[in-house]
Amino acid sequence: MNERGSVTAFVVIMTSALLAMAGLVIDGGYALAAHRRAFNEAEAAARAGAQAVDLDTLRATGDVVLDAGEAERRALEYLAALDRSGSVEVDGDVVRVHLSFEHGLVLLDAFGVGPMTIEGDGEARAVRGVTEAST
Repeated sequence: MNERGSVTAFVVIMTSALLAMAGLVIDGGYALAAHRRAFNEAEAAARAGAQAVDLDTLRATGDVVLDAGEAERRALEYLAALDRSGSVEVDGDVVRVHLSFEHGLVLLDAFGVGPMTIEGDGEARAVRGVTEAST
């Protein structure tokens, strides 16, 4: 019985399997980090938008109300500075941001697994500053 080349086939199969497992570990870690980054960027963009308080209304009534157009502009400007795209929703004193971007894979790309779409959501509320001293 001729068994020439059987070790070579075994090595090729095992090497491919080990590279696929390493790809799952490495690309999985990078994907988790990308999800965290998307969340952080969306939260930061929402905080940038929540700074667009309508000062005239605040001074006249004491109510914290956002200038919706300015809040959206600030949040989108923040995302653009990060080279990200997304959507902004302003509801009263709350700014919600949703962003998404493509994340390339390092090792799994060799196995035909293409880039992942990473999404993140953030929310921020505009509030008044401290008005009373604590006891």
